[in-house]
Amino acid sequence: MNCRQITTFTVNGNAYPKTCEIPVTKEADEPRHLESGVLNLYPQITFQEIEGFGGAMTESSAYLFLKMDEAVRKAALEEYFGKNGNHTRFVRVHMDSCDFSLKEYAAVEDPIADPELATFSIKRDQKYIIPMLKEAMAISKEPLEVLLSPWSPPAAWKTPPKKQQNDLAVYGALFGFEVEPVDYTKPSRCNGGSLKPEYYGAWAKYLVKFVQAYLDEGIPVTMMSIQNESIAATNWDSCVWTAGEQKTFLRDYLYPEFEKAGLTKQVGIYIWDHNKERVLEYAQEILDEETMSMVEGIAFHWYSGDHFEAVDLTKKCYPDKILMSSECCALHEPGKAGITGLFGNPKLPETVETEDAFAYAHDLIGNLNAGMNRWIDWNLIVDKNGGPRHVPSGFAAPMIANDDGTYRKNLTFDFIAHFSRYILPRAKRIGFSKCDTEIEMTAAKNEDGSIVAVILNKTRTDCQYAIRLEGNVIRIRIPAYTLSTIVIEPQQEEKKK
Repeated sequence: MNCRQITTFTVNGNAYPKTCEIPVTKEADEPRHLESGVLNLYPQITFQEIEGFGGAMTESSAYLFLKMDEAVRKAALEEYFGKNGNHTRFVRVHMDSCDFSLKEYAAVEDPIADPELATFSIKRDQKYIIPMLKEAMAISKEPLEVLLSPWSPPAAWKTPPKKQQNDLAVYGALFGFEVEPVDYTKPSRCNGGSLKPEYYGAWAKYLVKFVQAYLDEGIPVTMMSIQNESIAATNWDSCVWTAGEQKTFLRDYLYPEFEKAGLTKQVGIYIWDHNKERVLEYAQEILDEETMSMVEGIAFHWYSGDHFEAVDLTKKCYPDKILMSSECCALHEPGKAGITGLFGNPKLPETVETEDAFAYAHDLIGNLNAGMNRWIDWNLIVDKNGGPRHVPSGFAAPMIANDDGTYRKNLTFDFIAHFSRYILPRAKRIGFSKCDTEIEMTAAKNEDGSIVAVILNKTRTDCQYAIRLEGNVIRIRIPAYTLSTIVIEPQQEEKKK
């Protein structure tokens, strides 16, 4: 077998990947019994299928791509979707406006005056998002799959926000921006509120029309979540659902509309689509004998912390459901100081993007080891202020649009590549064991027989190990504060077997 190691070093926040070949020896030839400093790989023990990785084509991201010259835009999209790029396979798209839209908008401007949805139109999506999806599809080696997610029904169908549910005080303090006073007497797309039960049927029809409109455009929609962040009442487009309400909507309205439209075998429905700390409880409240077959998977976000145990328990309870991390991002403007840092230090502007990348790697490894099948980042690209957005503040992304029409990639982009470029679609996670807590790791076996181990060293100390694999030994060094990918490929004669 052949083995190579790809390690990304960071210097002043810049990524410097280094690739080297590593010799493979026989354990039988070791001068003494190999016992300490060992990492074991067990390719014969497999777990979930890892279907791929992705990001979100928000209106903001699509707008920034479209502002670029054609050659620059093609290069940027190649970085994500091209043969030598990050193998981005899944793309999340918001249904109507979200916080990363240039303004609030909906496919039906006045649903009260138009209860039959005769004025329904995705002309706004045809201006920015759909053209960029089609360019990505033309570049991508892997067939893309699109996840559609609604942020809010039309305001006219909602209840006013509830003060006790509103997250503005939390979000404003967390992100450091002033929030506008909330009018708790009238409904809006933003600040929460809930869909009135009398409009459940109309909203189900609306969502189906949206899915069909995208399919008619040739966009490969294969997934739809019922609601983005089901219990968040944010100052941007949002809608609050209890698990019971979402279950009723799914069972009695949305799924029957999917059946009428012939979408049930084409587009999978996902529940929760919010933070990991409640993923299991929400799934348990919605899924029963009647609704189990209506739901393809369970989506979750990372903003409330690790909760890898919750993901693992959800996988154990629902082994046939696809588990998908559908959103994550660093909650600060690109390059701006963050809230907390590695080793307990504050995130400084000169180190914040390094901290972000390590947080991504930690979360990816933990989720994969807990049973995650699909992973989707948030914005593919933002501007230097973390936008544009139709609400205050901004968040980071792996790619930043510069003022001069060019772009830059930050370390998070390179760290994602350690997973997405080497753990290929339809890989299987495999068993492993490690000798200490100095590193975090995960491992997978690709369809071509190659084995990939991704190893994160967040410590200040270089680590050295001997990988044991089917009677072979591979000695590796994992430098301090780096992410490494070990790729072990069988010889041609082994592949034929």
